[in-house]
Amino acid sequence: MLPWRRLLRPLAVLTLTAAAVVAPTGAAQAASAPSSGWNNWSCKPSAAHPRPVVLVHGTFGNSVDNWLGLAPYLVHRGYCVYSLDYGQLPGVPFFNGLGPIDKSAGQLDVFVDKVLAATGSDKTDIIGHSQGGMMPRYYLKFLGGAEKVNALVGLAPDNHGTTLLGFTKLLPYFPGAEDLISTATPGLADQIAGSAFQQKLNAGGDTVPGVKYTVIATQYDEVVTPYRSAFLNGPNVRNVVLQDLCVLDLSEHVAIGLTDRIAWHEALNALDPAHAERTTCASVFD
Repeated sequence: MLPWRRLLRPLAVLTLTAAAVVAPTGAAQAASAPSSGWNNWSCKPSAAHPRPVVLVHGTFGNSVDNWLGLAPYLVHRGYCVYSLDYGQLPGVPFFNGLGPIDKSAGQLDVFVDKVLAATGSDKTDIIGHSQGGMMPRYYLKFLGGAEKVNALVGLAPDNHGTTLLGFTKLLPYFPGAEDLISTATPGLADQIAGSAFQQKLNAGGDTVPGVKYTVIATQYDEVVTPYRSAFLNGPNVRNVVLQDLCVLDLSEHVAIGLTDRIAWHEALNALDPAHAERTTCASVFD
């Protein structure tokens, strides 16, 4: 890294963090309103946003904490938004995404059907963070999900696996997780690069017909390494590096899903490409 970039890095962190804290005020207020929060099962999609959005958390995450920022961001913009818990292990509260990924995909299948029945929609869009951006591909490929999903947007997804070292780097973000998680965590084993699950998932191509794929990766990802292993190959795929949108964006693996409004803006473009607006550093204020 050049010296001037090293000097600017702390300033960039402060600027983008301050913007992320100040800008979402209206969205947070919208989420607190009983009639407009996410997981509102009486929500009906509008003509402008005809598909509900399903949010899929990452490893160690859950349906609430992973989406305290992005869910209100989408609700405030007129979307019907839903999130699920999946991959629970017996005796392990709060920390999800640890069970066998094929079983987790089955949970997503049931949840999507519930969302479509409640909203009266034919299809949904999915946004997933980390494992949540990769696991839905199993649902699309093997469980008939392609008929029910228009677009899949992955925020730092481990589409081609990662290493156990990557998972250990997540633990400091989840106090208490290391004490609760035993070695019997098939969801972690399934995500290791080269695992039997990964080989099955990616055999015969990364994508399935009829679904639009967007991957948003960060070059500072310390969990999915190298970060370009998140990218997909195939038709209807758009792979994006966050720093190509805003060079000042320093988000790593966790922040891209939890706080990064630049990544969220680009995800919004993927949901409604006909009305997409260019994503830049200024998108933190949108």
